[in-house]
This record gives sequence, structure tokens and C-alpha cells, in this order.
Amino acid sequence: MFVNRLFGKPKQESNALQTLDKLNETLEMLEKKENVLLKKASAEVEKAKEFTRAKNKRAAIQCLKRKRLYEQQVEQLGNFQLRIHDQMIMLEGAKATTETVDALRSGAAAMKAMQKATNIDDVDKTMDEINEQTENMKQIQDALSAPIGAAADFDEDELEAELEELEGAELEEQLLQPATMAPTATVPMPAGRQPARPAAQKQRTAEEDELAALQAEMAL
Repeated sequence: MFVNRLFGKPKQESNALQTLDKLNETLEMLEKKENVLLKKASAEVEKAKEFTRAKNKRAAIQCLKRKRLYEQQVEQLGNFQLRIHDQMIMLEGAKATTETVDALRSGAAAMKAMQKATNIDDVDKTMDEINEQTENMKQIQDALSAPIGAAADFDEDELEAELEELEGAELEEQLLQPATMAPTATVPMPAGRQPARPAAQKQRTAEEDELAALQAEMAL
């Protein structure tokens, strides 16, 4: 607002609007005069017809002369209107151009002010501070996650060796498990009776399942 008042933009805009209003008023006045002259010219034509019917040739010619004068004035007013229209178009175009230049100037000034407030040195400094803070935070997180107390004294190699021993002992126990299983007691059957085939089939299926599980664990 202060810049506009300093350079007189409101005054220039006000003058342009006043000029356009004045041109519009003049244009309306010329159009009214043109309509009046056209009516007068039409009236002279009607009079000339009446004088012709009355055999008054001289009076009819005078009417036609006045009609020509009115038509000349109408043509002159038409030229005036064209000039006013041309002036209005030029003025409106100049007004639009001025407003566009003012808007571009304001945008350039705003951009310049923002660039002055945030230069490249400030950006580099800010990025360095962010990187430094990020590195510090990472170091803090690493320090918090490090083992402390008795857990810090444990040897990772010894723990891994112990884990391997446990895995080996468990595998050996799984390998020996089928051999140490107690044999299934045989129940004597009465003479002439054969053991049921489904029971034997069921026992063989359990052994096969155990063997398959052992093979799978050894493969792992």
C-alpha cells in the first residue's frame, strides 16, 4: 500500500477510470445525436414525397438537400464514435499493460526480498546443522543400545561355541532316540487266531513317521 501511494498508482488508476467514464458519456451523447439526425433525415424524405405528390418540385428538392445535410452530420458523428471507440480500446489496453507491469514488479520485489532473507550461505549452514544433529542422535542411540554391566563382559565367541555344543548334543540325542526305545511287548494270541492286520500296519506307520522326522532334522 505504501509503495502504491509513493509511486502514485491509485491516482493513475483513478485518472484512467475517469477518462473511460468521460469517453463513455461522450459516446452515448453522440449516439443520441445520431438518432435524432436520422429521424430528421427520414422526416425530410416524407416531406419530399408529399411535395412531389403536390407537384411542388422545388420544395421537394429543398427537403432532399436538408436530408443530405443530416446524413453528412450522421456520417461525421459516426467517425467521431469510431475515434472514441479506438481511444477507449487503447486506454483499456494501456491500463491492462500498466496493471500487468505493476504485478510483475511486485512479484520481482517479493522474490528479491525472499532471496535476501534466505541466501545460499544460510541454507548451507542450516543443512550442516541438520547433518550434525543427525549424527549426534545416531551416536546417542548407539550408546543407549550398547550392553552395560555384566552383559558387557560376555564373550560373543564363547557364546557361539556354547550354542554349537547345544545344537550338537540335541542332534545326537535325536539320532539315538529310536535305538533306546523299549521294544513293544508281544501279547500271546490264542491258537488258531492271527493278529489283526490293522494293528501291525499302524505300528509300521508310526516307525516310518519317526524315521522321516529324524531324516528331516538331520537335513536341517
